[in-house]
Amino acid sequence: MALEDYETVIGLEVHAELSTKTKIFCKCPTAFGAKPNTQICPICMAMPGTLPVLNEKVVEYAVKAGVTTNCEIERESKNDRKNYFYPDLPKAYQISQYDKPLCKHGFVEINIDGKNKNIGITRIHIEEDAGKLNHDDFGKGSLVDLNRAGVPLIEIVSEPDMRSSLEADLYLKKLKAMLEYIEVSDCKMQEGSLRADVNVSVHKPGEPFGTRTEMKNMNSFRSITRAIEYERKRQSEILDAGGIIEQETLRWDDVSGKTFSMRDKEDAQDYRYFPEPDLVAIKISEEYIQNIKNNLPELPESRKQRYMNEYKLSLKDANGLTSSKYLSNLFEEATKITNNPKAVCNWILSDISRILNEEEMEPSEIKFTAKDLAELVELIEKGTISSA
Repeated sequence: MALEDYETVIGLEVHAELSTKTKIFCKCPTAFGAKPNTQICPICMAMPGTLPVLNEKVVEYAVKAGVTTNCEIERESKNDRKNYFYPDLPKAYQISQYDKPLCKHGFVEINIDGKNKNIGITRIHIEEDAGKLNHDDFGKGSLVDLNRAGVPLIEIVSEPDMRSSLEADLYLKKLKAMLEYIEVSDCKMQEGSLRADVNVSVHKPGEPFGTRTEMKNMNSFRSITRAIEYERKRQSEILDAGGIIEQETLRWDDVSGKTFSMRDKEDAQDYRYFPEPDLVAIKISEEYIQNIKNNLPELPESRKQRYMNEYKLSLKDANGLTSSKYLSNLFEEATKITNNPKAVCNWILSDISRILNEEEMEPSEIKFTAKDLAELVELIEKGTISSA
């Protein structure tokens, strides 16, 4: 059978690191790039006798993300212990949420081929991050850095509603933009602030979903798209040859463009969830939720409409600018100086976006300011320099 004879089913588990100043259960800072093991304390090192205390800002940011993605907010939720053994997890369990997450049953709307489609969100829950293993090629071992242990995360679990790598790409980019606009995460993928576990399966239309595989901790749009395309092709070829798909966790190798088996894929029962006994239930009032709703900033969709009305931009241009809060802010600030929105828009969506893609840079890494961009536009307008 041809590849087109199979339907691809994709679900994403997106982990977003929250922009809090301190960790989820202690007062250690969360700054990126510090020297190994300099942002730790007995709590995030899991010393005997220590007790976690929940950071209230983590709950606020999670509810904010839930409201923005059209979720139902649970009035009462709890924390759970997720048990697994790994060298960078000092407690040998992770404090997460299982059967009572903070947010559930939401959706993110994407537009594909001119048609709107809702990608369902199963749940958004809070959890702590693990540490990091630094592999020592010279000593033939690994060193553990616990600076990241206890950094707060939200995990956003989608429904298996995506049917192509394009849909997954659009969903993830829309979700990233939303989180940036509400300022709950800086979403710097190159620093691991936003990463996704990608679940892929294939099946013949009309038949039950196939066995899924999972690719862990992917932090590049390009890699995610390539990995989905490779995995759907690999699975369809196995089925065509009469084989079966193993439920397993895979590692994507960007150099070879292939996936490699890491281990069997775990199910919920493998983690032996049970309620976290050292933390009380999280109770949220209607007033608390309403206050968050009332104080949400301007979101991508409303900003897009404003650009079309106020600056007379096309839908395509408005979509491009509002896909990133950083690019959008650059546009607004430069336009205030030059009063030439079309020229500013063209520079951002052509040369600047091209360089960002080629260098695989985040918009937040742009080295010049809105003032610099405005001066460039004015120099071209005056004929001092050419656009070339």
